[in-house]
Amino acid sequence: MAKALITESPGGGKYGLPVMQPGATQAVTYTTSVQSVAFASDTNIIRVVADADVFLAFGANPTADANSIRVIANTVEYFAVHPGQEVACYDGVS
Repeated sequence: MAKALITESPGGGKYGLPVMQPGATQAVTYTTSVQSVAFASDTNIIRVVADADVFLAFGANPTADANSIRVIANTVEYFAVHPGQEVACYDGVS
């Protein structure tokens, strides 16, 4: 099974530039669409890195599928999110 590491950050930064201030980290193990735990009330940016290709969907109750945002294995990506949202991870195969 593949695993995605999700690191939360309140973000912020001078002149509107994103700044990663690592906070909570969670691991999401996925094949079919699996949701993360809801982001903290101060989370505005997340960092995602997965050990296998992953499709991501964001929202209050997201379901990722093969048409969702694709992140290639071992690539670090950052996303602006809303507090309380979740990210769903899917391997694109199952």
